[in-house]
Amino acid sequence: MKENVLDVLLYLFENYIDTDDAKKPDKDALELELEKVGFLQLEINKAFDWLESMTVVAEDSATSSSSHTAIRLFSDVELERLDVHCRGYLLFLEQVGVLDAETREVVVERVLALDEDEIDLDQMKWVVLMVLFYQPGREVAYAWMEDLVFEDMEAVIH
Repeated sequence: MKENVLDVLLYLFENYIDTDDAKKPDKDALELELEKVGFLQLEINKAFDWLESMTVVAEDSATSSSSHTAIRLFSDVELERLDVHCRGYLLFLEQVGVLDAETREVVVERVLALDEDEIDLDQMKWVVLMVLFYQPGREVAYAWMEDLVFEDMEAVIH
């Protein structure tokens, strides 16, 4: 089974993101469950590191007070890993107000932190959703993005 960090993150996000704090298992219990489900310890550790870094990035982004408009030029590494659809989607989300410049940068940083050779549009959407979940004051954007992600999933299922 070829699992990656994003698969572990999606499993955690889908199974534990909306549960009460009282129902959330501790890290050791989560690790044990993830191993039982079939994820490798290396991928589990990377996923927890990714989530831990997410909260730090989100806190740093929340303290930023920049409200200027800027043009984003992607580096060679970003161009290599984010195809035109992903970059276009980021631009679209920024234009409709789901992402601001700081949150977009958090998304790009978190996508690169996945250490995948290439990210497809569906994976990008999930990363955006996870980033928005951790961003204080972005509840409306999160709800909008959640609708987009789950509507796309329903279209695939039907």
